[in-house]
Order: sequence, then structure tokens, then C-alpha cells
Amino acid sequence: MATPKNNTLTNHITAVKKGERVFENAFQGVSRMILGREIDKVVVNGKSTFDFRIFREGRKHIVGMYDEINSFVSFVKDASEGGSSKEMAFVLVGEPGNGKTFLVEYLCAMYRNFLSLPQNRKYTFRFNNLDQLGGYGNIKVIESQTYEDPMILAMNTHETRAESEQYLARRYRVEDRQLRTWYDNYRPLGACSAYIWNEIRLHTDGRIDDMLDFIDIVPVPLIESLGTVTGKYPAKDKITSSAVDLLGEESIQRLLHISDTNNPYRFDLRRGALARVAGGGIHFSDEIYKNKKDLVQVYLGIIQNRTIEIDGYKWPIDTLIIATSNNSEFNRFLAEKEEAPIVDRCRICYVSHNTNYKLQSELTAYAIGNESKTTLTGSVMHQDPNLNYAASVATVLTRLPRSEKLTAIETMKLAAGEVAGEKSLKTLSEVIDTLNQDHDITRRFGQKGLGQRNLGRAVQLMLESSGTNEGKCMYAYDIFLALERVILDYVSDAGDRAKFLDDLKIAKGLYRERIMTEMFNAYMDEPLAIRKDVINYVNMIIGIDAENLGADRMWKYKNPQTGELQALKIDERYIDSVEDCLGLKTREQKDSFRTSIRKIYGQKISVRPDYDFMDNLELVKAVTDVRLKSDIAGAGSLIGALANRTNEENQKLYDRMIDTMFKKLGYCTTCAQKTIEYFCTQVDET
Repeated sequence: MATPKNNTLTNHITAVKKGERVFENAFQGVSRMILGREIDKVVVNGKSTFDFRIFREGRKHIVGMYDEINSFVSFVKDASEGGSSKEMAFVLVGEPGNGKTFLVEYLCAMYRNFLSLPQNRKYTFRFNNLDQLGGYGNIKVIESQTYEDPMILAMNTHETRAESEQYLARRYRVEDRQLRTWYDNYRPLGACSAYIWNEIRLHTDGRIDDMLDFIDIVPVPLIESLGTVTGKYPAKDKITSSAVDLLGEESIQRLLHISDTNNPYRFDLRRGALARVAGGGIHFSDEIYKNKKDLVQVYLGIIQNRTIEIDGYKWPIDTLIIATSNNSEFNRFLAEKEEAPIVDRCRICYVSHNTNYKLQSELTAYAIGNESKTTLTGSVMHQDPNLNYAASVATVLTRLPRSEKLTAIETMKLAAGEVAGEKSLKTLSEVIDTLNQDHDITRRFGQKGLGQRNLGRAVQLMLESSGTNEGKCMYAYDIFLALERVILDYVSDAGDRAKFLDDLKIAKGLYRERIMTEMFNAYMDEPLAIRKDVINYVNMIIGIDAENLGADRMWKYKNPQTGELQALKIDERYIDSVEDCLGLKTREQKDSFRTSIRKIYGQKISVRPDYDFMDNLELVKAVTDVRLKSDIAGAGSLIGALANRTNEENQKLYDRMIDTMFKKLGYCTTCAQKTIEYFCTQVDET
């Protein structure tokens, strides 16, 4: 039977030599995939770090996890360059629901997409015409069980490595440098491939061209459900799990065909999870330390030697091994001192929860779901515009440890890269460094708190409540009640429970302040009314000392966003009122505050011309209070007008605000009414 021209070993070696196909190990492939894309620099918790753009693509991508991704990329890069990481597994350890499994599965999907490109595709070989050899019964074609690369066969064509090297150099005119690069990834053929190849050698009297007629080159299948290239092994219970699930076992079916009982092909390696990813793939062991001891011992051999070993037969594998574990299982495993060699072979990466409430908004959107929700009766469900903010702030606050140097709100704002009064990112860095010295992992920064699953549960509780279904709206304040129920039902530690409930109170206070701003915007019939007033205050304190300020107190300045010249009247009474609301009484205090605002302005505007100071909650609250007092004689009178709608004027004001909230601010009738009702109460005031 003539072999088609395009799937011969000769054709494959020539394609690799020309650069049309690649020959690289798993680490080099993953490393090239990540580092071949854009890399940004970001500041996280006061420290500069890299952000790999490839992890931020797609509809549902990785959010945050900067340190963890940097650790992983560094690990893979070191392994690809022949470092000690090559003989280690990468293990993500952390609390449940913080994205460990999601990160690994995202990486695996990314790797499959990368390998689906023609220039990156993985190939393997199969032996054909085995009926000519005899001894294989009805088995005529055998594929490499561990998806060995054809280049591995090319480097083992002859009985010795030196002969194979000379053959490649002479036959394919491969330069020394390229040959050395290939042989950096040299490994012997697996037991069954070596056995069959030797039988072919004997059958053809060692004529290499005749031997190559028995070889076909085929692409490795990338089908996820087959577990090839990327495979997952979840921890099973102690009775049903066995080493067979990883390594494979003797196949009775094959023994019926094979005449020589010493033939290693009698072992079916594809029955195990490892052989299917052995040709430059990723093996994902979920909850690795939950496995029984003898299975973890099997992992030790696999991690260290990178070989599948059965009854003395060896099959070298090329696999990146990634595992996950939760803190409690890992600590239990560490307590058993005799298991130290396994931990020694693992690169442990402690995964923290996301502590940036702005990034959390994306994770909250994942938890809420991006498909439009419906009520139990099938009506379309509306989402309160403040729901994401309320849920994000509440969950992030539970993840931030208490500190003497920073309040919970200051920590939250600094972790999101925002301004927190006089406190700087340096203070946050010091707090994190101090906490991360603790031997108990759960006391480190971001290690404890409500995870993504808990947030998902809270959203479920909210959706099943009769109030949500009857009002056809996911009203923001209800998320606090749902989170409270989740804390009481799912958080077992009494200390954690008390802290989380306190954090929920702080989150309610922040929500209250946001509603004050929203109500003023609704009253002014302008979605960005407060934002404009905050920017006006900032511009006034910059222009108050300007040399070109005339008697009319008018100041002309260039708008950094539009580049246009604008005029602004400096209103000193307004400036003083805002500063009085901030609790600044003396001239020194006011001057100090103005200097800090000017400094922030100078730092931020050059980088972000659209910066609007809306993250400075104290300033926003002060401006809101001043405008409420000046425009409607205090928040109290607005509350009174909205609460007491017995006269026509108050009813008109209420209707107009509802209309603005509905048409301009994204509310529906239900959440607009409930928000005004909440505004009219005294609860959660800070």
C-alpha cells in the first residue's frame, strides 16, 4: 500500500525544519501562547505587576488574579527554559469559590484554541500494515498510546541516539544548532512504540526507508470531551478511585489478539487520564489532596519522573500538571509530615479572593447572569442600576481583613486604586506585607470572605423571593438581606460570621450615600448633576488663587476633556460650605485639603483627562449635602416632600422624580418607588 505523500515522517521533519510545523514541549507551547500576546503593566495594591492580555479576552474571561497569573507564567517560562519547574506541578490553593478551577479551565480552553491553528497543531504517529509483521491478530493499525511527537520517533530511528543524530544530520541536512535544539527535548520512545519499532526493524533487516513505510503521521485530536491535549481528573471517593484512572491497565481485549505476552501494547494506557495528555498537553488534577494516599503517591512519581510506569515498562510523557486544592484539605495534608516529598514537588500558589470592588462588578455580572431574567410567571425581570454596586461592595468588604492603620472603607478604596483621604497606597502595601507574613494562610490579605459561589447563592435567594417576582425587579437593597441569609446559613465560624455581618452594615452605609447622590440627580432632572458640582468645586479651588481672576470672580480655564476654553464663577460661599460639610473648620485644615485635591488633580488628569473625583466619597457626600441644603432647604425637607404627598405640589415633585429615574437613570417603576421609599427612611445613615 503506497503511503500518501503528505503524511510521511520525511515530510513532517522537513516541515519542522522549515518552521511550517513546531516541535516543542508542553511548557514551551503554553509559554509561547501567553508571551506571544500583548503584555500590559498595572498597579495592584500599590505594586507594579504585569497583566497578560490573553487572559482578558472573551465574553467570560478571568477577572483580577494578577499575582496568581504572574506566578503561573513565571513557572511555565522557567520550565520552558529547562529550570527546576520542569519537574514540578503547579498547585493553586485557596478558599472555595475564588476562581481556581475557572482559571485552569480557561487556560485549557485557550490552549486548545491555540493548538487548533495550523502552525501550532500537534502531530503524532501510528504504525500501519501490522498484519505484515504477524503476532497482532486483527489489529492492523496502532497509534502511539501517549501521542508521541513524530520528532521523538525521528530522534529514535536507530538503536542508539548517536546513530539517529547522524542520520538526521546527513539525510535532512539539519544544522548542528537546530539539531541541538531538537535534542533538548529528546526522550526515548514509550515501551510499546519502542517494541513495535524494533519488530519493524527486524522485519525489514534495518532498512530505514522500508521501516518508514510502516509509519503514518496524523494530527492529535483536540476534542475536549475525549480528554486529549487537555484532560481533567477530579478527586473521587476512596473506593472508586484507583491508579488505573491515571495510568491505565492491562487490556483483556488486546491479549486476545497479541501472541507475544511480553508485548507492552497489552497495556491500555488510554484507559488512564495521563496518556491522553502525554503529547504536550495539560493535565488538570482537581482537588489533588482529596485523593487517597496511594493515588497521591502515584502523582509524586509522575510529577518527578514524567513517566507512566506499569510493571517496569516506561512511557515518558510531556505534560504540564496543574492542580487545585482548598485550604482545609491542603492543611490536613501538610499535617501528615510523611507526605512532605509530594508538597516539595509542587509549586504552591495561594489564591486570594478578588479585593478590587471595581473588578468585582464584572464577577458580580457573571453571578447575576447576562441573559435577561424572567419572573416565575414568565414576565421580564428588571435589574436595579445599583444592584451590581451593592453586591460588589458587600462581598469585597467581607474579604478585606481588619487593620489598625486603615478603616474598611479606606482599604476597599485603596485596593481599587482610588483616593482614600490622606491615606496612601504605601500604607495599604505595608498592611498587606504585614498580613502576608502570617503562617496561617487564611489570615493573609484577601484569603477569607464570601466567595463567588456565595454571591451566586445570594442572587438565587433574591430571585426566588416573592417580593422580587411580584415587583418584577431585582431591587438592590434586597441583595443585603440575601447576603445576610447566606452568611447565617453557610459561614460556620462564629468570628467570621460576626465580621461579615459588620461588613454588611458598612456596605449598607455606602449604598445609602450612593442613593443620596442618585436622589439629587433625580431631583435636578440631570443624570450627572452631582458629578458636575464636584468638578465645579475642584475647578474653583484651582482657580481661586489664579492671577487673572477679576473683580467679577470669573476664571477662564481649558477643559482637559474637550480642550475648549470655559468660564467659571468662583463662589467662595459654596467652597466654604462644602469644606464645612467635610468637617474642615480652620484655615489650615481647608488649605491642606485644597492642596491634596490639587495634587490628586495634577497626578490623575495627565493620565486620565476624564477623571471626575467621583471615587472621593467624602467629597461627593459633602457636595450632595450642600446642594440638597441650598436647593431644597435640606435633605430633610426633600424627604418630607416625598414622604408626605397629600398636597399637589409634593405629588408633582414625586411624579417628576419617578419620571426622571425611569427615563434617564435606568430605574423601573418598582425600584424607583422602593428607592425613594428607602431614601425617606432613616435606616443605614452613617
